[in-house]
Amino acid sequence: MIRRPVPGASLAGLLSLQAAIAGGPELALAVAVPDATDSADSVRELVDRARSGDGEAFGELYDRYVDTVYRYVYYRVGTPSLAEDLVSETFLRALRRINTFRWQGVDFGAWLTTIARNLIADHYKSSRYRLEVSNDQLLNHAAETTPGADTIVLDREARTRLLDAVRRLPSDQQECIALRFLQGLSVAETAAVMHRGEGATKALQYRATRALAQLLDEGGRR
Repeated sequence: MIRRPVPGASLAGLLSLQAAIAGGPELALAVAVPDATDSADSVRELVDRARSGDGEAFGELYDRYVDTVYRYVYYRVGTPSLAEDLVSETFLRALRRINTFRWQGVDFGAWLTTIARNLIADHYKSSRYRLEVSNDQLLNHAAETTPGADTIVLDREARTRLLDAVRRLPSDQQECIALRFLQGLSVAETAAVMHRGEGATKALQYRATRALAQLLDEGGRR
């Protein structure tokens, strides 16, 4: 049984998304999403040790990435128990397949997210489950888990409007926004997870942020 990570959407990611929208689609492609992961060299060492059968090293990889993977899965499925099951299966598959992982410009976390994405797709194919995640669930604990969150000028109402707008996007645009801003993946990593080229991913993000700006502007005039 995995420990249940905090399901709240990354407040830093929401701030980056808001800044990208405010600055226009062109700025959105240049916005740097805060990276909370440790150095690539450190992760590479852990992966190499895990490949050699070091269970403790894989445990450290789990500790580093479980919150990130859980947040992505929870955003997609909306049920804590189902998210926990899918995250557990994600790491079990990763453990079994770790020797197949290759460093090709893709972070280990992006590889894990790809496994989780495939599991979610399999789940949707095998059931009539419908994605329903409340904004309260997504925003739960976000401020509490962000240092100095009480000083950030992005209130809960604004975050709720932003997430509402994201949900009105086409599914591919939703996922691109989730991966880039809520997950903090790079363009290259997002492209790898979504099985797209980097140019296509940039174009998709451009369309998504432009659509979000329009949706938020329409909402503000009501």
